[in-house]
Amino acid sequence: MVTKKRILFIANEMSPYIELTEFSEIVNKLAIKANDGGYEVRCIMPRFGTINERRHRLHEVVRLSGINITIENDDYPLQIKVASLPNARLQVYFLDNEDMFKRKFVFQDDNENFFDDNGMRSVFFCKGALETVKKFGWPPDIIHCSGWMTSLIPLFLKTAYKKEPVFSNSKVIYTIGQNTFSESLGKDFLKHCIINAGIKDKDLDPYNELNNTGLFKGAATYADAISFGDADVEKKIIDTFSKAKGKKVIPYNPESDLTEYLQLYSDLANK
Repeated sequence: MVTKKRILFIANEMSPYIELTEFSEIVNKLAIKANDGGYEVRCIMPRFGTINERRHRLHEVVRLSGINITIENDDYPLQIKVASLPNARLQVYFLDNEDMFKRKFVFQDDNENFFDDNGMRSVFFCKGALETVKKFGWPPDIIHCSGWMTSLIPLFLKTAYKKEPVFSNSKVIYTIGQNTFSESLGKDFLKHCIINAGIKDKDLDPYNELNNTGLFKGAATYADAISFGDADVEKKIIDTFSKAKGKKVIPYNPESDLTEYLQLYSDLANK
């Protein structure tokens, strides 16, 4: 019996739950296409306060309870909820925490001020996603990350989680999209990123711009492959990574039927 290859999508937006950019719909289509193509698929995203639990039929996964995420010696309990993606037989897991996500807005308040803790929220989500997979005991062959909030996943996989058996064969793809914020993540952001002794100060150098561009650069540096998910990707990002040595790159193509992604998944999973 041939074991199905496993693909984990980690995203900060996915249609129909939250739609901040056009790539939210692509994540939905990719998950369904991969699932229909014979892969075993799961998805992880934040449970932002704007997501209606009743409408989307979210319910808590009791067996995954008891996880605490530590950031700078402070513990934050992680609550995990699940829903079935409409019109598809696959599950989407939502990571929740009272301090991080239970607010009426996503990344800005009602006066359009960027939340001061968005950097920490990103660290919480990325570490929480990987701890959730450990709790699953579900080793993914491919981890496809999209959205700036997932940009620490490639770093964590190559450093802090490098020796975790569940990720020993995982290859990570990162999709670079448009810049959606111009604010700085703050001087404490990199300090929050050092989640254990496996991460050194020098590992964080690619992220040191402390902004949206810096997050994209860092993620692309550590990812095994990258794709461009929007026509408005910053030119200096394209120039830096479109011909990245040793990385497979998928250019932006608005007319794509996404088969190039399935080919990339196959190439990396069988590498």
